Amino acid sequence: MADNQEACAGKILRIAGAVILPNLGGIVNGQLTRRNLTNWYANLKFPSFKPPNWVFAPMWTSLYAGMGYGSYLVWRDGGGFGGEEARLPLIAYGTQLALNWAWTPIFFGQHNIKGGLIDIIALTTTASACGVLFYRVNKVAGLLFVPYVAWLGFATALNYAMWKLNPQKQAAEEEKPSTSHAKPN
Repeated sequence: MADNQEACAGKILRIAGAVILPNLGGIVNGQLTRRNLTNWYANLKFPSFKPPNWVFAPMWTSLYAGMGYGSYLVWRDGGGFGGEEARLPLIAYGTQLALNWAWTPIFFGQHNIKGGLIDIIALTTTASACGVLFYRVNKVAGLLFVPYVAWLGFATALNYAMWKLNPQKQAAEEEKPSTSHAKPN
């Protein structure tokens, strides 16, 4: 009985860790986003299909939870980090998660709409591949990527539209002097 309880507790902790991990980046990036909402983001031009700002936090929380649970399923069914079947899908997962976490510092931190667009295109491609790789190991894990990739498609269209609608903002950011402290020759 005690062994079953320990196994169950260990399983719950692994699932919780997998679900919490992607949300950690979301929490950190949420703070960066909030710092730039009124002083930069609010002054941009938006397409008619932009949802209200309050939609983003619950959407990302649920998507992060789904992808995190999917990563647990692949880890479990693919033999863990050392398992041959799980290796490539989990590498793809880490790659898409890094691209996901990079978008906010690029877009909101650097005010770089075009850079955000480049990142989100790479992210959408990588997340799509990750979903396919997950599906090969565990069908539920792969299907959990369907709403994520759909949202990324929408977010890519939104990022693209904002890039097209705000050429002067992008040009102003690209012309800012570098913050490098290198000494001139």
